[in-house]
Parts: sequence; structure tokens; C-alpha cells
Amino acid sequence: MFSFKQFSVQQDKTAMKVGTDGVLLGAWTPINHNPNSILHIGAGTGIIALMLAQRTSAQQIDALEIDEDAYEQATDNFESSPWSDRLFCYHAGLDEFIEEPEDEYDLIVCNPPFYTEDYKTDSEQRDLARFSDAMPFEEIIEAADLLLSENGIFSVIIPYKEEGKFIALANAFELYPVKTTLVKGTPTSEIKRSLLAFSRTKQGDFLIDELIIETARHIYTEDYIALTKDFYLKM
Repeated sequence: MFSFKQFSVQQDKTAMKVGTDGVLLGAWTPINHNPNSILHIGAGTGIIALMLAQRTSAQQIDALEIDEDAYEQATDNFESSPWSDRLFCYHAGLDEFIEEPEDEYDLIVCNPPFYTEDYKTDSEQRDLARFSDAMPFEEIIEAADLLLSENGIFSVIIPYKEEGKFIALANAFELYPVKTTLVKGTPTSEIKRSLLAFSRTKQGDFLIDELIIETARHIYTEDYIALTKDFYLKM
């Protein structure tokens, strides 16, 4: 079990454990537009949906998970949280979910699988969670375009090396960046991740900043502490 300040996450059934990427996306995602409905694509343990339940007053927070064990884990984590009445997980693939969309969402979040290398592991469940052929960027962006409300925000975390491709694909669906944060592990390391938020409104200038996680091993920066202190027990 992984315990946060206001909720706990069981992760024994799911291939993708609680990690920095999910915590970053859950804590960073813009909520200034006061979303009333949220969709978390690729729930895993459900951590991002849980973090957004803590951060917002959204009355509808849906999650989507194709893997049966992960779906059951997310559902259990939702039911044991303080916000169980606002959280719901669908057991379905994204392509199935968008066939007959019933709702639009003010906020859509996704920490997509993005290992595009040719190798696979011996675990089909882990491969499904980790490799981008299970959920291509195009499919995620197309779903966001279909399901996002007029003034909604679509938020992702991806490898920095994929940023240009992802933004170009989003632009093709008339989704445009409103905020970007480039993530580095330490001051001297290369940029590893891009946190990206999109809307349907094209903006001439948008915020681009940088987040450094540590100055040394387990010595966290003030910016990272400020971002995650409402969640991590020891921040």
C-alpha cells in the first residue's frame, strides 16, 4: 500500500505502480477553470483520479482501464477513498469507450504508455501498461477531441523527446498548448518529461517553465515540494 495524506493506494494487482510521473500529472494538471467533470484515461491504480478528487470539487470523475486486474484495483481504491461517491471506473478500452460517448468532460488527463522500443517483457499485463502500441498518441488525442467540453483542458505527461510529435498531432485536432512544464531529475540532468496542457483555444503565448525534482538524492527542490506537499506524507 502507498499512503498519501488524504488517501491510500493499493497496488498489488496492477502492473504499473505508483510513480513520479503519475504524481506529477495529478498535482500539476491545471484546474483554474473549475472542472465539474473529469476523465482519467488509463487508470492503473487510479492515483491521478484520486488526486484530482482531492484537488477539485468535480462531481463526476470517471476513469477508464482496459486491464481487468488494474480495473479492479482502481475500483477498490476509489471505494475506500473519501470521495467514493464522485469516482467511477469503467472496464473498457479507449476505442470501445468512445464508440458511444455519453458525456463531455471539462478535464481529461492521461499518463499514456510510451515505451516505443521493440522489446517486450515476459508480462503481457506489464507490456499493456508500458508500451505505446496499446494506446497510441493519435488514439488518445482523437478521444480527447471527441470528449472534451468547449472550455475543457486536456493534460498529459510524455517523454520530452516525443513533445514535438505530440503537439503537432494535437494541433491537427485543433487542440493547442496552454501550459508546458519541462521536467528534469536534477539540475545537471537532461530534460526527461514534458507536462502538457491543451485547450480548444489557440493562444499566441503560453506558459513554458521548468521543474527540477532533486538537487541530490532525496533532497527535493522547493518547487517540487510546493507541487506535491498536499499529497506526500513526508513533504
